[in-house]
Amino acid sequence: MTFSGDVPDKIKDAIGAARSKWGWFVALGALMLAAGIIAMGNLLLATVASVFFVGTLMLVAGAFQIVHAFGVKDWGGFFWWLGAGVLYTLAGFVAFWNPLLASAVLTFLLAVSLIASGLLRVWMGYRHWTMKGSGWIVAAGIVTAVAGLIIALGWPVNSLWVLGIFLAIDLIFQGWTFIAFGLALRK
Repeated sequence: MTFSGDVPDKIKDAIGAARSKWGWFVALGALMLAAGIIAMGNLLLATVASVFFVGTLMLVAGAFQIVHAFGVKDWGGFFWWLGAGVLYTLAGFVAFWNPLLASAVLTFLLAVSLIASGLLRVWMGYRHWTMKGSGWIVAAGIVTAVAGLIIALGWPVNSLWVLGIFLAIDLIFQGWTFIAFGLALRK
């Protein structure tokens, strides 16, 4: 791969440094692809793993908010930060104490979010209908809203596998992306 004179030297150096590590990108991609295939084989385990990940993030965020509360100077702010931190921490403990309940809640929130964002995209696309590409925005919004409706209609039974399938699909696509990127760097 050759670079024209208009490419800054820093970008050339960064690409050169990444090129020397192409094997690491391929290896990381292969690991992610393998993890995605394993997750696809056991969606319940993948769902529980994703719930534990979210629970860990909630525990960490709650701890930071509680610590931050003690640095706030006024009492009103202190209690808001402390309350938010305690709620985050409790939600994190619930994720570990009852991962099936947490997966049901997270699946429901996912369905609501997909429906809301899909309807918002449809509205924005329709509102800007005269602009080029607005039809694609409407189509994407419809697909997103329908996906949310399908998840909502199958809830709570599908909460045993929906988060797991999202995780598995994401790992598979990310794995292939890293493999393709690493192989492209090699050339």
